[in-house]
Amino acid sequence: MSAIVELTHVVKDYPLGKLTVRALHDVSIAIHAGEFTAIAGPSGSGKTTILNMIGCMDVPSEGTVRIDGTVTNTLGDAALTDLRLNRIGFIFQTFNLINVLDVYQNVEFPLLLQGTLSASDRKKRVEEMVEKVGITKQMRQRPNELSGGQRQRVAIARALVTNPAIVLADEPTANLDSATGNAIIELMRELNARDHVTFIFSTHDPKVMSCATRLIKVADGKVQ
Repeated sequence: MSAIVELTHVVKDYPLGKLTVRALHDVSIAIHAGEFTAIAGPSGSGKTTILNMIGCMDVPSEGTVRIDGTVTNTLGDAALTDLRLNRIGFIFQTFNLINVLDVYQNVEFPLLLQGTLSASDRKKRVEEMVEKVGITKQMRQRPNELSGGQRQRVAIARALVTNPAIVLADEPTANLDSATGNAIIELMRELNARDHVTFIFSTHDPKVMSCATRLIKVADGKVQ
């Protein structure tokens, strides 16, 4: 079975004044559909850079990145945007919700960007996803009226509403207390098991690492 995510001999350099900083050193990773994978390491280890490669937010200096069968290295901005919008869902540690929109509108937003569903189909999709993550009662509340855990549930619903092949989560429990963080990880595991969504998340929390079915350890820009 071919991998849904494949990084092959990936190097990433960033210019820093007259210097060049190497964030990734010859990284090769293959992740298959339906895996629940943690990329673990301390701050500055390169795990967020790896997520940025998988999420088409950045491209490698050397090597190849293949996402859901597509090599991303040579894609233009429009093609990368299309891949992000239609094949990848994002869950950010700071939630990145739109404060002037309510829960329903935040979750619906990616569907509006896609522009392929009718209003009635969007409504059905949003309501189903909001119910899955357990925030139906908060549907008409705005982010500033929600707890941290509720906001992260909105972010998960928004990430999943487009039926992406891959969901990326950068430190999804970092801004939550331990009980809420555990509940969020359990929700992600449930969605992974029930709907076979491929989750790839970064973390430096040993408790979160222990929940993954696969652990990729990163240090100093290298896979250990």
